[in-house]
Amino acid sequence: MADIDAKPGMLVEAAEAGSVVAALLTREKPVLDALRRRFGHNLPPVVTTAARGSSDQAASFFKYLMELGSGVPVASIGPSVASVYGRPLRLAGALHVTVSQSGESPDLIALQKAAKAGGAFTLAVVNAPQSPIARAADLVLDLGAGPERSVAATKSFIASAAALAAAVAALTGDDTLARGLDTLPAALDAAPDAPADAVRTLADAAHVYCVGRGPSLAIASEAALKFKEVAAVHAEPFSLAEVMHGPLALVGRGFPVIGFVPDDAGTRHAHDALSRLDSIGADLLTFSNAALPGTPVKLPQTGAPALDVLVGILPLYRLVHAVALARGRDPEAPPHLAKVTRTA
Repeated sequence: MADIDAKPGMLVEAAEAGSVVAALLTREKPVLDALRRRFGHNLPPVVTTAARGSSDQAASFFKYLMELGSGVPVASIGPSVASVYGRPLRLAGALHVTVSQSGESPDLIALQKAAKAGGAFTLAVVNAPQSPIARAADLVLDLGAGPERSVAATKSFIASAAALAAAVAALTGDDTLARGLDTLPAALDAAPDAPADAVRTLADAAHVYCVGRGPSLAIASEAALKFKEVAAVHAEPFSLAEVMHGPLALVGRGFPVIGFVPDDAGTRHAHDALSRLDSIGADLLTFSNAALPGTPVKLPQTGAPALDVLVGILPLYRLVHAVALARGRDPEAPPHLAKVTRTA
């Protein structure tokens, strides 16, 4: 392992996630109540989202929760539709959700403006309530995560996912999800570490698959992003259904696969897919409370399976940080990256 004097920013900030989420859920209750009143029993016919990077993974988490909880379709709109191509949107009666830490990306600003002009009610989920996106939105959920100096987003991703889950609970009246959110901060504080053997395996890995299905696919996507940007490990996220097709051809003896599996209606299908990966030699690490093949990392339970798997991203962050150090990299200074990316 290289001798790097890595700053503790990423791990310190990740450890703040529980307290950030607890404060957010209390402070933003009036906003969530306003969202509930705005739509009442008449949910929007469609919800659209716009985000980049880790914020886009949080938006994907929201997509599955909203679709599973309400049946309302949720679609991610490419910001370039508005920012580059200047096309109008037809979103009468829709809800448009922008997720952004900085609230400053020009393409997201342009898309929110186009969505509003097209008839959508706009919700901004941001960590900067005075940002351009927040000022122009109809309603703002302030993450209140405080400064996040590490390039890799950690507490702000978890806060974004929690805020969006709270928005789903407000819109759908899902009591199970609401109760799970009440226990989420304590579960985050109690999140375990991944096994030390996983650090050694991944430090030497050229590639890794991160897999999930439903809401956990968003967590797998966030995990893969962190492996790439922090540890310089080529990681790809896949649905546990999709990985059974072409991607399976690359899996052989010792190929690392990291699974995020909620203990829900999809568990049996996940078990079958992971068993297949195990049978061809994959080295499996699973963040789940279900009985699955591979090395398990059991997670504190919230009573809402999708939130349980969100807790799994915290030990993953610690694992990625350790893998980066083992590979001789500084987790606080990924090359070529900046905290705020201003895409047109």
